[in-house]
Amino acid sequence: MARRATGGGGTAAVREVRRPQVRLPALEPHGGGELEPDGDYDGLEFTEADFAGQDGAGARFMDCALTACALDETSLPRARLLDSVLTGVRGVGTDLAEATLRDVELTDARLGGTQLHGASLERVLIRGGKIDYLNLRRARLKDVVFEGCVLVEPDFGGARLERVAFVDCALRDADLSAATLTDVDLRGAAPLELARGVDRLAGAVISPAQLLDLAPVLAAELGLRVLAEE
Repeated sequence: MARRATGGGGTAAVREVRRPQVRLPALEPHGGGELEPDGDYDGLEFTEADFAGQDGAGARFMDCALTACALDETSLPRARLLDSVLTGVRGVGTDLAEATLRDVELTDARLGGTQLHGASLERVLIRGGKIDYLNLRRARLKDVVFEGCVLVEPDFGGARLERVAFVDCALRDADLSAATLTDVDLRGAAPLELARGVDRLAGAVISPAQLLDLAPVLAAELGLRVLAEE
């Protein structure tokens, strides 16, 4: 059932996010070897694989599990991750520009500078872990949940967010410049810190306490001076 929030504009329904329901089949262990551009990986289990610096541009991962894999500077632009689970992956500078993630669960990741600009994320759950400087510029997010994770300086510039929820997670210095938000539930973000793009919050839902926290930023955006009575 849709939750409801009351704000200055009255009562409005918040459409529920459709979470991924990944049910992996029996998996075969990956036989080793490096990733290949346009490679096709189906029903495989990757455990503690080191993909640092490898090129898997355009590769397809279907019904796969990646556990404790290293993704430092791994090149995966235009890759497709479908019905897959990634657990405890780590890396700096992973390139997933223009990638497609559909029905994906990402758990306890430790990532920095991940490039997802222009990517498409649909029915994706990002749970736990910490992601620094996540680049989602001009990306399309639909039915995405950020749960129990820490996002430091995520960049949603020009992105389109529809049915996106932040649940018990930290959102620090986020950039929403030119973003479009539809049914975005920010009430579970603590702290909720916006570096830019406070004017793009139309289409989002926040709590009364968050409204008070954002008051100085909103006042600055409006050019409103707040002075105590003399």
